[in-house]
Amino acid sequence: MLWLLLLSACAVAGTSCARLCRAAVHTAVTGAPAPHRHRLTVYEAAYLSGGPVRVAEVTMVSMARQRRLLLAHTGWVTVVDPHGRDALERAVLRAIGSEGQSRIAPVRAATAGGAPVQALADRLAAAGLAVPEETRRTVRSALRQVRGALLVVLGLGGVALFTTPPDAGGSSSALAWFALPLVLTVSCLLIARVEGRPYTGWASGPGRRLLCALSARPDGDERTYLTAVAVAGVAAVGDPGLVTAFAHRDRTVHREHGHDRRPGDRGGRGDRDDPERGPARRGR
Repeated sequence: MLWLLLLSACAVAGTSCARLCRAAVHTAVTGAPAPHRHRLTVYEAAYLSGGPVRVAEVTMVSMARQRRLLLAHTGWVTVVDPHGRDALERAVLRAIGSEGQSRIAPVRAATAGGAPVQALADRLAAAGLAVPEETRRTVRSALRQVRGALLVVLGLGGVALFTTPPDAGGSSSALAWFALPLVLTVSCLLIARVEGRPYTGWASGPGRRLLCALSARPDGDERTYLTAVAVAGVAAVGDPGLVTAFAHRDRTVHREHGHDRRPGDRGGRGDRDDPERGPARRGR
């Protein structure tokens, strides 16, 4: 019984660790060459720093700064200028819809999952600046398998501990044998935590080096402000209204007759038209 449990633990641990090592070697060998000189755009910096969601946020902040969108602190976005100047802005406008007003959260999600963001990701991956989605998925899947193998080894070791006769040092012997697959899985996870990090983030090594050259302080001109949002997120700009707008979660308040009502509405009007609450707060 002990040997069967031990062999099962070793097989699970060895298979999962071998898969993780193979995935790491494959991604290291097939990585695309990075350009020697490349100046990141604001959208590219946003993707390499925070992925598709950060790109959507930067696009909306940029449009709000130009007074073409209104970002309310209640979590709503309103269209002022319905004409997008690039593919990402048009994706934001399509996500808002024909009514010209929507929650920020679904607009951000729809824009992040749209074709323009995917095209941006593909360009960065082809240039060697971003980690391809397939690579991230493969490495993360292998990491999950190793974590699962660790739990299996612990479970099998516990079963062996309770089923082995305590006489003649049987329990100590079981713990000693199961220490081998346990050390294998734990050490593999520790190594992957350091060595595998470049393959589970958004930016590759060259992409991270380009990001390090960018400023995360929202001082200076418009590009510097948007670059700070792209690199460090909305919280980096220090605008409480903007931070609240993007952090606001959807809440649906039902009227007496069961119809949806927007938070802060009076008689069905949006918060931007409420004379007591004032106009919607714009992005900085």
